[in-house]
Amino acid sequence: RSEVLKLNEDPGVHGVCLQLPSSVLTSRVANALKPEKDVDGITDLNMGRLVRGDFSKGFVPPVASAVVDLLEKHDAPLEGKTVLLVGSEGPLGFALQCLIEGSGMVALKSQWSSASLQRQVIIFSPYTFTVEVFFLNNQANSARSGLSLHRFKNKKKKKKDLCVFYVSDIEISRAQTPKPVTQLAEEIGLLPGELEAYGRNKAKVRLSLLDRLHTQPDGNYVLVAGITPTPLGEGKSTVTIGLVQAFSAHLKLNSFACLRQPSQGPTFGVKGGAAGGGYAQVIPMEEFNLHLTGDIHAITAANNLVAAAVDARMLHEATQSDKALFNRLVPSVNGVRKFSPIQISRLQRLGINKTEPTSLSPQEVSRFVRLDLDPSKITWQRVVDTNDRFLRKITVGQASTEKGQIRETGFDIAVASEIMAILALADSLEDMKNRLARMVVGTSRRGQPVTAEDLGVSGALAVLMKDAIKPTLMQTLEVRHERITLNKFFNIKCRASGLRPNVVVLVATVRALKMHGGGPNVSAGAPLPKEYIEENLSLVADGCRSNLRKQIQIAQLFGVPVVVALNVFKTDTLAEIDLVCQIAKECGASDAVPCHHWSQGGRGSVELAKAVKEAVSRPNNFQFLYNIEMPIVEKIRTIAQKVYGADDIELSPEAKAKVDYYNQQGFGSLPICMAKTHLSLSHMPDKKGAPTGFILPIRDVRASIGAGFIYPLVGTMSTMPGLPTRPCFYDIDLDPVTEEITGLF
Repeated sequence: RSEVLKLNEDPGVHGVCLQLPSSVLTSRVANALKPEKDVDGITDLNMGRLVRGDFSKGFVPPVASAVVDLLEKHDAPLEGKTVLLVGSEGPLGFALQCLIEGSGMVALKSQWSSASLQRQVIIFSPYTFTVEVFFLNNQANSARSGLSLHRFKNKKKKKKDLCVFYVSDIEISRAQTPKPVTQLAEEIGLLPGELEAYGRNKAKVRLSLLDRLHTQPDGNYVLVAGITPTPLGEGKSTVTIGLVQAFSAHLKLNSFACLRQPSQGPTFGVKGGAAGGGYAQVIPMEEFNLHLTGDIHAITAANNLVAAAVDARMLHEATQSDKALFNRLVPSVNGVRKFSPIQISRLQRLGINKTEPTSLSPQEVSRFVRLDLDPSKITWQRVVDTNDRFLRKITVGQASTEKGQIRETGFDIAVASEIMAILALADSLEDMKNRLARMVVGTSRRGQPVTAEDLGVSGALAVLMKDAIKPTLMQTLEVRHERITLNKFFNIKCRASGLRPNVVVLVATVRALKMHGGGPNVSAGAPLPKEYIEENLSLVADGCRSNLRKQIQIAQLFGVPVVVALNVFKTDTLAEIDLVCQIAKECGASDAVPCHHWSQGGRGSVELAKAVKEAVSRPNNFQFLYNIEMPIVEKIRTIAQKVYGADDIELSPEAKAKVDYYNQQGFGSLPICMAKTHLSLSHMPDKKGAPTGFILPIRDVRASIGAGFIYPLVGTMSTMPGLPTRPCFYDIDLDPVTEEITGLF
């Protein structure tokens, strides 16, 4: 059907012959074809035209036309004659009956075994050469109109040949024709007014949908996480897509995958695209990986507007008197001078209950106009969606026009912005606007936090982010999760949303388990060592009994059942696969299932879907890891010991000072979001398996007050990645004629 839809949109194809067996040529497939391209005349619309006797549009079925054409060449007049149609069924028999009766004859039908065959009026059997001649005649009619014909033949393939024609993920994606997003929206129950289309293949969903469906019960909530990965990634996105395809297309259960838009950093840096892969991916994958609906660009613009506002405010306060600042912040327009709504909010937070600018005392004017930011305590950084290590630390304010306002700052990757976290946690425009207003950008010289609302920029941020908060609707290959670590998801996302996951799907690979079992290092861009492409049950077993066991135990800390999804690679042997599934169940997983979604799509994840469905029915004793009112240091220690396996934590002097400050400001009851390497449970990327006996160093502690969490920086964790020696962009290119992209994944 997807191929038929693609031919519909191909301007170079004006006729399609669907030469398929009846088991394949269902009405759904036949009616997917545009009637004006229906050379066989089998669509319902063309059949309806036959009934009405309208032969001026579309094609008449060629076999039926050939038969009538032969009859009309008979010497005797046809009107009033009776034609016996023997064994004629389906569209052909129906078309013959319509054409014969339209020529003034009477059509009778009979099965081959019927006794009525004894009385024959006209018996015919269309000859092969006649049928082929008429096919050529229809093709000639197409050619005379400047049209081209596409003949669609059925080809049987063995299972092992399933992927023989596809080379890369992007070619698999490009071989499909997505449903128009408006059709997709209608099929899943969205109303036209709840959709904002971005071209043909994607759309934003308006938040008004939440109001319409607020009385509907929640569905089952499945969290897809993963064991500690290799630098190559282990396929959480692919498993997520394969699982939702299995639920929807094969088990006929409504399901939706929730994926974060990929960052341009890894897309052009180390990892490549993140739309899934093989036959389990979001399509069109180019659109998903490149810009999409511009949400990350909106985050970048909003984040950097705050940064610009911070430096501009410090410049103006350093170079102007209180009176000059006040006159510029509250200008007279057409002889009228008034505060903006956001300025009135600031006055109220300062305890100044006045709305008339001329009524403020000099002291009140000074308090109003001066944020008095301490340059050494600015916490807000600029962002860019590119891996650029040379922006980790920069100096700003060096131009002569900046009047000596020189300070050190830096860039983060765009998705590390607090605004990204707010986007993930906000549940409405109002909630998002309030969170944006609460973002702390630095500290005043008096030790008070300065917020985005104090800067007067929070309303503008909401304007920049108003579309980004709306979910983007796309589709997977077959149909119409939160990819985040368990601690962050359970202790932050679940507290904010009030939702409780029913099951954790834990993604594992034989490759990663061998690494955790003592295998050699794996590096992006380098060939895999032989240990990873040859059977090695010892490495697999050691990896299972260290990292996999620990990851299952972490999920069980929260009282949620775990299903292990083993993402199977072509180098995995049956013995290795069976061993992983056996040990995973011994370690407490409710089930462990090999998954072949990359090569087989949803069909390759049906067993995983069944295991998840069964796990959902089990008792769920969800609980948080710690009490939110615990001191900040104790919450950090709890995570370090129970989740990572550390003996204790060690805070740097800077981290201790930050904790004291956050407690003083009343932020001590926020949850903790640990920022550490994803390549190890410890702070040391080269420590694989399940390390123990180490002290977890806390280098710094930062706060995202708007998003609503505190995030300690563990070890040398960086919020701005760097490009490797050979980035992915070496393989990415564009054909200037066809505009086709190559090498994206």
